Amino acid sequence: MDTKETFFNRYLPPATVPAEAAVLAAAYCLLFAGLFYSSFSYMVSIWKSDDYTYCYLIPFVALYVAWDRKSELAPGAAPSWFGLPALLTGIALYWLGELAGEYYTLFMASWLVVVGLCWLHFGWRTVRRLGFAFIILLTAFPLPNFLYVNLSVRLQLISSWLGVSILRLFGYSAYREGNIIDIAVCKFQVVDACNGLRYLIPLVVLGLVLVHFFRAAFWKRALLFLSTIPLAILLNGLRIGLTGIAADTWGPAVSQGLSHEVSGWIVFAVSLVLLLGEMWLLGGRKLFPRREGAQVSAPPAEDASRQDAPTGEEKETGRFPGLFHAAAAVLLLAGTLALSHGIDFHQETPIKRSFSEFPLHIGPWEGSRQSLESDLVKVMNISDYILANYRDGDSDINFYVAYYETQSKHKSIHTPATCLPGNGWVFTDAGTVSVPVPGYGDGSITVSRAQMHKNDMNQLVYYWFPQRGRILTNLYQLKLYAFWDALTRRRLDGALVRLITPVGKYESVEKAEERLRRFVRLVLPKLDEFIPGK
Repeated sequence: MDTKETFFNRYLPPATVPAEAAVLAAAYCLLFAGLFYSSFSYMVSIWKSDDYTYCYLIPFVALYVAWDRKSELAPGAAPSWFGLPALLTGIALYWLGELAGEYYTLFMASWLVVVGLCWLHFGWRTVRRLGFAFIILLTAFPLPNFLYVNLSVRLQLISSWLGVSILRLFGYSAYREGNIIDIAVCKFQVVDACNGLRYLIPLVVLGLVLVHFFRAAFWKRALLFLSTIPLAILLNGLRIGLTGIAADTWGPAVSQGLSHEVSGWIVFAVSLVLLLGEMWLLGGRKLFPRREGAQVSAPPAEDASRQDAPTGEEKETGRFPGLFHAAAAVLLLAGTLALSHGIDFHQETPIKRSFSEFPLHIGPWEGSRQSLESDLVKVMNISDYILANYRDGDSDINFYVAYYETQSKHKSIHTPATCLPGNGWVFTDAGTVSVPVPGYGDGSITVSRAQMHKNDMNQLVYYWFPQRGRILTNLYQLKLYAFWDALTRRRLDGALVRLITPVGKYESVEKAEERLRRFVRLVLPKLDEFIPGK
């Protein structure tokens, strides 16, 4: 038997000829590209940022892991209909992500489609043996923006606290206000680039890879992986503390520019050395000892197939045993592609009246119109908006409404819970609150509420999302109703309403809150004249 025949008999469904396998693979690639091209283009654009440059290596790591396990793949892998639920779940997530405008859901959909196709054609044994390659691919997906921002803000505060603690440990006088560290010679801010996520995420991924190749007991491998998180946080705090010491010794310039970048690489290198040292301690003098209880040689192929062959896998006869599995997969993917490109689920619903006509006199409040930069409006894909500052005596309220005629992956509402912390504001006491509005709807509305702090400024914010006759308060509601209304109404219009009022130095939060409540009661009937309802 020649080499080609041996290869294809071993790694493709039984009796599958290369020509048929090539045609099927090409069909899958074309369908996959048609479904996920725009999502993957966006993903690669995110990889260009400093936080995700490591993602370029992930596909190669996954390929290497798969190649490294090739000797363990079961010969004569059989198709299995148990892969169909995974494929269907991936298609369902595709529709959820496509209609709700959520990229991360689309990333997960693409992953499940790949896993489902592999399971469908090669069976569970192959999927299980390639499990780590599939798992490592998940780390190539950028985190959802709201999750990334929340982690970033929390890590900024932790890193700032650790930095100040280290400075004080060395006898320096240092004070912290939020993410601002004040030392004798200067103040410096722990911004997004210093929050530690830039080292934490790649270090966690690196720890995952090391765990895969570390042949030791499960508890040792789990300990190694879990240690990456506190290690990254502690070393980043140490970096900030040492940066403060350097700034006090040689001036504030050392905390910026090339020295700042070099210190980041040093942190990552030290983290890697410490992880390898931990592996050495856990595994003895061999960094990669054989896993405890592992056999020297793999069991014969026929024994292995008897031991872990799951139900649902079938040995077929004929020229192409996976024909029905392939037909089902191609029909499902082709049908999904045809529907997603053939039916317009994102019809535009124009605003009732332009926000240029929105009144600047509301009760006792007098407003002055402001404007956003044209480039920002273009990037955010806003159809219409109003930004105005309303004043009643010494009280101010910043009023902002953004309207979207339709929402999609590229045109979706940006929640203040993501945007404002990204600009340095720290959210505290966040939640929802019911605002009584006599004579309007059910007599009250529920809005999102949070206090915000930045340096010595304190503000109170209310925001909500008018969506096709509903008032929603969080991103999850927004996505689910967008999916449902796209299917049932073919409408995806919506708006964001945001009110911010400053809390004076000697003013109570309750007084500021009552100010926002009064304004909400006045502005709600006005908004209904502009934003489309049911």
